[in-house]
Amino acid sequence: MLSCTKAQLCANRPASVLKCWAVALVVLVLVAAPRLGRAGETARAQPAPIIVFMTDYGTFDDAVAVCKGVMLSIAPDARIVDLTHHVAPYSIADGARFLSRAALYFPAGTIFVGVVDPGVGTQRRAVIAKSKRDQYFVVPDNGLVTLIEDRDGIEGAREITNPAWRWPGPVSATFHGRDIFAPAGAHLARGDDWTGAGPPVPHLVRLALKPAVIAADGINGRVVALDGPFGNLITNVTAEEFLKLSYRLGDPVRIKVGALAMTAPYVSTFGDVPIGQPLLFIDSSGLMSLAINQDSFAKVHGVTPPAELFVARRK
Repeated sequence: MLSCTKAQLCANRPASVLKCWAVALVVLVLVAAPRLGRAGETARAQPAPIIVFMTDYGTFDDAVAVCKGVMLSIAPDARIVDLTHHVAPYSIADGARFLSRAALYFPAGTIFVGVVDPGVGTQRRAVIAKSKRDQYFVVPDNGLVTLIEDRDGIEGAREITNPAWRWPGPVSATFHGRDIFAPAGAHLARGDDWTGAGPPVPHLVRLALKPAVIAADGINGRVVALDGPFGNLITNVTAEEFLKLSYRLGDPVRIKVGALAMTAPYVSTFGDVPIGQPLLFIDSSGLMSLAINQDSFAKVHGVTPPAELFVARRK
């Protein structure tokens, strides 16, 4: 009987051990679950930094990729979003418009690296500007943040003079995007204190913007840009200013662009007029625009920004 009992105990031992291990695993899971949950919450609360990258470099060569390589070498976890690399060459005004519009749709802490820099290699400053929306703009000090300053306000600015914030080695006189702006943006993304980039800048260079003017007979404004490949004319006349002329949807509007005088209906969208016909509408940025349904207003009428604009008051 004794030997039989020992045999039974030996036979049952593996099952007992398995039960013990099962209980231990359950306990471990119950203990660790809250900690894992807190770790997951921490990870969600600290997403990878965003760098929004804009240039007039185009995408025909390696310049954009080289700058991204610099950024990722310094801040491997950064998420790089391409705003555009087809800003009209040397057009600081276009770059300022793109930065201003895009910044509305990105969260606080976003880093914008904008390189539209006809003065590269000269005495113009390279700066980091921090807006009052807690966004950073790493740009040449040539007016690129004028619209940001007007709308959001600038909390402060620093000139990028600290060699540690630049790419190692000599600084090229013609490629500050690689040697200064990309590294500085990446240092911000890495979490470095932006005040370490260099000394304060008391005043930033501003674009000499000419606002639209409302007169007794209408509005004097300007065509400031084209809407990408579509050839629509973007103006500096806001929706609020245009509506002060008392127009209602469907009304014909008398306009003059440069030497071109014509009438176009005020409508909501392109399909409100037949294909090939002109229209006046308020675009997605709240600006008065001119277009031809499924054609290029700029090409058909030979308009190149900037161009003088007059919109007559409704009779």
